[in-house]
Amino acid sequence: MPVKTLTAPEARIASRPRESSRMDWLDALRGVAALVVVFEHSLDVLLPEVRRTASPWFDFGRYGVFVFFLVSGYVVPFSLERHASVRRFWVGRVFRLYPAWFVSAGLALLLGAAGMSYGLPAALGDRPWMSALAHVTMLQDLLGVPNAVNVYWTLSYEMVFYLLVTAMFVAGVHRSSARVALGFGVGAAMLGVALPSALLASRWPGGTVLAAALLLAAGLAAMAARRRGIRRAGVAVVAALALGLLVLNSRIGAIESLCVIATMFAGTAVRGVQDGRLRPRPAVATVVVVAAFTLFAGLRSPTSLALHANPNPLGLDWSIAVAAAWLTFLAGLVLRDRPMPRALVWAGLVSYSTYLLHPLVVQVVWYAAGRHSGTLPVPVRLMWGVVLVAGVLGAAGLGYRYVERPAQRLGRRLTARPRAAGRRPRTATAATPPR
Repeated sequence: MPVKTLTAPEARIASRPRESSRMDWLDALRGVAALVVVFEHSLDVLLPEVRRTASPWFDFGRYGVFVFFLVSGYVVPFSLERHASVRRFWVGRVFRLYPAWFVSAGLALLLGAAGMSYGLPAALGDRPWMSALAHVTMLQDLLGVPNAVNVYWTLSYEMVFYLLVTAMFVAGVHRSSARVALGFGVGAAMLGVALPSALLASRWPGGTVLAAALLLAAGLAAMAARRRGIRRAGVAVVAALALGLLVLNSRIGAIESLCVIATMFAGTAVRGVQDGRLRPRPAVATVVVVAAFTLFAGLRSPTSLALHANPNPLGLDWSIAVAAAWLTFLAGLVLRDRPMPRALVWAGLVSYSTYLLHPLVVQVVWYAAGRHSGTLPVPVRLMWGVVLVAGVLGAAGLGYRYVERPAQRLGRRLTARPRAAGRRPRTATAATPPR
């Protein structure tokens, strides 16, 4: 019986369902995380009773963002390995992160100017250019600069993770994710209580931002250089910058900062075990220890020896939320070969726009409902809840279609490898949207 040879278009069509479904579980997890974060930020506006009752026992926001952190740890380092180029990886990250981020920042400024939101933090106006520079680096939460939109804080820790992953890749130690995760987990549990918070920003605010921006640009440029010695210098600069800001200058405190990075590298270790890159038993044992140390660290209070320490312990609600995030991630991993609900997969595809735009929709609903929506009758609040969800998903869908996807296509065109003359193009497969 003759074997039919697929043409290029037929091959693309045949490969798309298999390739897409292979990553559907990650999109479903992103969808769950994004919707839970939206729920968290709607509580004060529409459901203050839930805030009073459930929040002391469960932090919905931290649950959502830790699911995001685990998914990022699982996906991003292997994106860098696939690119096999620091330049291509960072061009892809820039076109993935910044276009939607600029749109959300611009809308936040417009809503603030129109009086239809809570308003921007007043401290941003004290040094506007410094605040803008800090936000452009996406490290503002580690530079003593208030976030223009409250959810931007997580992007600072994503950026630190990208910097550390890039430094490890250039140094050739990117297969050490389990040991790195263990180091951060131990640091969070044992040392985090004695480490300072916002130490540099409190003493040298403007200089910290400028120095961080210059070191970041210089370090990334050096790591993309051809000479080995320059690349090593870039690794040292980037690693020192990321670690220094993380342990000395974090707004949320060193305990949670170290827990975040430990969790992300633990997600990387899980992927390494799954792909056969790490020996299963020691890597799995390390991941378990990291998760245990993270939960333990959440219950510890800063010591009186800590200079500028964040005085607020994370608490039981934080540890329960992080544990739930781990269980959700592991459940998705176990069920990864099962069909996922299409609604959740779609919510995952638009999750970045959902995350960036939902605080603005929440503020518009708060304004439209009279700024005292929590006192409205329950049926009226439920109606506003429907409006809020529809507004968030509609805005996210538009942001994904008209901002994210075109920007990602442009980034892929800019980083595409030139084909050799006369070589037939390889069959394309469906792109997996990064987070």
